[in-house]
Amino acid sequence: MILLRRLLGDVLRRQRQRQGRTLREVSAAARVSLGYLSEVERGQKEASSELLSAICDALDVRMSEVMREVSDELSLAELAAMATLSEGEMLRPVLEPVPLPAPGVDRMSSISPKASAVDVVAA
Repeated sequence: MILLRRLLGDVLRRQRQRQGRTLREVSAAARVSLGYLSEVERGQKEASSELLSAICDALDVRMSEVMREVSDELSLAELAAMATLSEGEMLRPVLEPVPLPAPGVDRMSSISPKASAVDVVAA
């Protein structure tokens, strides 16, 4: 299962590292605890929209840019997950088709019995 919070955390961490900034610097600028920001980056905590906005402001990056990068990674992860399925799994029918008798053939005569005789015993 693909976790959105994990992808978001990865993108935020990369943005911070590209800038050569520490967790301490960004957490102070965003006014969020160092531990909480660390948990968000590791995908262990969900970032509210307010918190995400504060982190993006602290990183001086547009939230739409972060979300676009998350969306791109989500698309790639979904494609990778689909590629791991075999064609048989993806195309397997839910029900097996039942052959119909040819036109003009009595339907009951085309059904083969499971047993040759059925005994009913009355007690």
